[in-house]
Amino acid sequence: MTTTDPHPAATVPPHASRIRTFHPRRGRMSGRQVDALDRLWSAYGLTITDDLAAPVDLAALFGRRAPLVLEIGSGMGDATAAMAAADPDRDYLAVEVHTPGIANLLDLVEGRGLGNVRVARGDALDLVRALPEESLDAVHVFFPDPWPKARHHKRRIIQPAHVALLRSRLVPGGTLHCATDWAEYAEAMRETLTADPGLVDVHGGYAPRPAHRPVTKFERRALTAGRPVFDLVHLKGGAPC
Repeated sequence: MTTTDPHPAATVPPHASRIRTFHPRRGRMSGRQVDALDRLWSAYGLTITDDLAAPVDLAALFGRRAPLVLEIGSGMGDATAAMAAADPDRDYLAVEVHTPGIANLLDLVEGRGLGNVRVARGDALDLVRALPEESLDAVHVFFPDPWPKARHHKRRIIQPAHVALLRSRLVPGGTLHCATDWAEYAEAMRETLTADPGLVDVHGGYAPRPAHRPVTKFERRALTAGRPVFDLVHLKGGAPC
């Protein structure tokens, strides 16, 4: 059942939508990763373009209808693969721009037999705009680029217009879960998420680290360096369909 969101997503001016929230990175790929990308992309991949047809046919993409988790910035894919393996009743759509990470996740998908994972390459916000409203069970934004310089804060993915867009794609009761090891960004995230009229802060601030979120190599480095990790978990208001 589909309901009307009482707090529609904010309209983003065309020029603002071209401000990228990510910095494209290049990296060498191993022979294994090159092979995985060549062989598996046609079966598990989705290329995001500015004119991506909306809405994306998720049933056709996954070959079934199931609750869907959107992973924004899946990195090398280890956490996504682990969560998908432990959660076979939900589908996982991972979005990344780092080609070695995309290839590595494809290799993990094949090696672990993960039929519930698909990998999208490109701008996550362009993809979200092409998804049907109320099509996501959860959105994960784990360790996004903090863009620490003040002049770059406009590039942060967690800001009011983007949060409104993400929330519009969540089902009622769906989860927006963010994590960062950058304290200033964590506080900015908390303020932005709390201010959204359609989200409910279920923990009244930072959330305890959930057991279902795997510890990545990136997170281990942060903890080793003495940087605490902050989790924020908000739900879309309204009863689930």
